[in-house]
Amino acid sequence: MEQLLGQKISQSDKIKSKIQDIVNAVSKMSENIDGPRPPHENFKESSEKWVQLAGENRGRPLFYPYISSGLGNGSYVELMDGSVKLDLVCGIGVHILGHSHPEILQAELEGSLGDVVFQGNLQPGQEYVDMGESILKLAKKGSQLSHVWLTTCGSRANEIALKICRQKKSPARMILSMEKAFAGRTTMMAEVSDNPGLKEGLPEYNEVLRVPFYDHNDPQSTEKSLNVLKGYIEKHKDNICMFMTELMQGEGGYRTAPREFFVTLFDFCKSHGIPVVVDEIQTFGRSGEFFAFQKLDLGSYIDVCTIAKCAQVAATIYTSDIKPKAGLVSGTFAGSGPALKAGRAILNHLEQNHYMGAGGKIEQVNKKFVQMLNDLNEGSCKGLLRDVDGFGLMLGVTPLDGSKEKMIALLKSLYENGLICFGCGRGPFRIRFLIPANITDAEIDVARSILEKSLLELA
Repeated sequence: MEQLLGQKISQSDKIKSKIQDIVNAVSKMSENIDGPRPPHENFKESSEKWVQLAGENRGRPLFYPYISSGLGNGSYVELMDGSVKLDLVCGIGVHILGHSHPEILQAELEGSLGDVVFQGNLQPGQEYVDMGESILKLAKKGSQLSHVWLTTCGSRANEIALKICRQKKSPARMILSMEKAFAGRTTMMAEVSDNPGLKEGLPEYNEVLRVPFYDHNDPQSTEKSLNVLKGYIEKHKDNICMFMTELMQGEGGYRTAPREFFVTLFDFCKSHGIPVVVDEIQTFGRSGEFFAFQKLDLGSYIDVCTIAKCAQVAATIYTSDIKPKAGLVSGTFAGSGPALKAGRAILNHLEQNHYMGAGGKIEQVNKKFVQMLNDLNEGSCKGLLRDVDGFGLMLGVTPLDGSKEKMIALLKSLYENGLICFGCGRGPFRIRFLIPANITDAEIDVARSILEKSLLELA
């Protein structure tokens, strides 16, 4: 059979050669980005105009005066003002392999060769099918998850999860969620999130029932949370459609819980026919396993799992038992060709280069970064970086006095000194790191020196 014309494009030696030329050229330019540097006077005025315009366009200034130049090198990113920062927030977890990674750049370029930019659930391309297959292959390990629906952002993936569960449990409408949870910023997901600042001026729908998350300082924490859960289920009986939780709280402060905590709550939900949904929008790919439910050995309990961020697209993954009826879930966009191709390349790279599992690169990075934070807290910055928590590439710590004012001041100081991270929690207020999986020991040493400098300046 004559070769399809589209396949001729993707397999053309001439096109492959041109793509490789571009990748090589970018990599060569990236070599000059090898450490933090201050802004350059020649670019200051132009950068300030872009920053100002960005704020005016959206009606709110940028948190950081950050406009990327479009180039980086691993954990380092170059900005339009000529400065270079150590990026330890990674687009809130999106850029898991840092900046200008040659394999990801190649995948982006290959994905851009399609006849259209975006693919959808009505008219998908091969990249759509490949990405779905890659996600399912990973998700099936230790679980009954068997179907995946691709979409474009985490909030949308969580909305799909809610719709699936409400259809399954119709006419039940109440949602079990955690205190300090975060599920997204759509109208409904802002309601599921436990943060009044996300829904100021919005109506209360009174459909969310809050269970306390695990408290490491309370030996009775699991029992207390179970008692709250039992009370809700007894009161609302058949009017609860799902129990939705993060396996490590993100916006809530980068807080973890032991496996036994989740098993206790999940077992009780299962005994009452309540679907269990885990939000892995932020933890996917970053826990030391592809899914945090695998790290905690919870796969047998999961009915629905949502992912996004480092996958470059979002997805709702679910079991056959809870599969929605035709018409409930759709949507024009499932992801751009470059995003779908790059997402699959990221998953392949992480899987094939020993990032996951015991002794994997993520576990090694975690140990070195935790040790660095604890060394600072016990040494030159004694008491200024308390209560390290998290797992894998996601770590949070309480700085200074734990106030919002001091936390923000530290973030701004770190940024000025060449390191980007972000805040989380609401008393104490914490800083969080979403560390690139391929960070080097030398870059961790740079992070240490910048943290030390900024903390001592503020203290």
